[in-house]
Amino acid sequence: MSNPTDKAVEEFMSGLIHRNPAEEEFHQAVREVVQSVMPVVLDKKAYQDAQILERMTEPDRIVIFRVTWETDDGQLRANRAWRVQFNNAIGPYKGGLRFHPSVTQSILKFLGFEQVFKNSLTGLPMGGAKGGSNFNPKGKSEREVMRFCQSRMTELHRHSGKDTDIPAGDIGVGAREISYLFGQFKRLENGFTGVLTGKGLEFGGSLLRKEATGYGCVYFCENMFKHIDDSIEGKSVSISGSGNVAIYAAEKAIELGAKVVTLSDSGGFIYDQDGSDQDKLAFVKDLKEGKRGRISEYADKYSGAEFHAGQRPWGVPVDVALPCATQNEISVDEAQTLLDNGVKAVGEGANMPTVLDGAHLFTDAGILYGPAKAANAGGVAVSGLEQSQNSARLSWSREEVDERLQDIMKNIHERCVEFGETKDGMNYVNGSNVGGFIKVADAMLAHGAV
Repeated sequence: MSNPTDKAVEEFMSGLIHRNPAEEEFHQAVREVVQSVMPVVLDKKAYQDAQILERMTEPDRIVIFRVTWETDDGQLRANRAWRVQFNNAIGPYKGGLRFHPSVTQSILKFLGFEQVFKNSLTGLPMGGAKGGSNFNPKGKSEREVMRFCQSRMTELHRHSGKDTDIPAGDIGVGAREISYLFGQFKRLENGFTGVLTGKGLEFGGSLLRKEATGYGCVYFCENMFKHIDDSIEGKSVSISGSGNVAIYAAEKAIELGAKVVTLSDSGGFIYDQDGSDQDKLAFVKDLKEGKRGRISEYADKYSGAEFHAGQRPWGVPVDVALPCATQNEISVDEAQTLLDNGVKAVGEGANMPTVLDGAHLFTDAGILYGPAKAANAGGVAVSGLEQSQNSARLSWSREEVDERLQDIMKNIHERCVEFGETKDGMNYVNGSNVGGFIKVADAMLAHGAV
């Protein structure tokens, strides 16, 4: 080993992998954090004596259960569901639900672990959790989705509550699913509380919640540029995905004067050398939110755009890359390609979208690199604001929520700078990891042996 810190990291990871076999996504998420925070742990005996890292990487609990539901033609189906309540040292558990065939315990543990630090960075009193199911809402009727959601909440409500655990949406869980889940919770509990976020505006939802993750990602990138006396204005931007995060990251980037040239889905990506504008983006919103179509239709409609089937957009030379699709979507080779093509900034709108070695390349190259737990915290930040509005029985205007979101993303950036800036330069990965860790670790110390 090159130094005591590296040795301590490898010893810790060896034990964690032994305790959590075959959970590669979880291993990756933990390693990235441990590499940053191990010097802090080694420097503070109280953290070592209390086994803070060992405790912080062990979920408080994992609830696994069967969800049985009925198809429209009367057939019974069963799916597996989870809720990983990772850490509530600084507040009630908070984190999304994901419905997708790829959902596994490893993925939910990585997401829940990341959520602990992301929520800590927002400054809001929220612990970290994540949940989901291997149920696929695509291709299901409205009533089938409703029956699944009601069956799932029948079990989940035992572990939820406004002071216990507040789920939200994620991949496969949008306004429709949240509405069905909330309706069932209300029926079971005989009460109206803000126990889910991402609700409809008619029953306790917050303005700007849908836009928040994408907007927040761009706000964080703009803060990174401002830190070096620059701006996203005039920069070319490549975005992956075409869901809420991607669409609203594109919307805010265009609003701030950037040129968005790519969007994607599982079928491939579109390259628009002229750049998308708000009218083109309105077409994508209707395509994806209304018609549930494919991004290739963008190239069919706009003659200047090209569709590249089966590919990701990271080979396009741009100033800024915003991965907004899913985990590990930027490989080592793609990270190197972005660097070779002169990328100036990467802001992660998705959760852990860059493989670990690719993230190291970005950090070593000294570009502006906003990791997910900082750059995509806007969504959970506005979820926290939704909780506050529900508790106070009021609703803030779009402008009020946007102002609070901008302040939160600015404060996250400042906390990253506080813990990540050294004489050798700025490391946003270390800044976000250490900044999120210390708050949770100190709370755990204060609580004692719990």
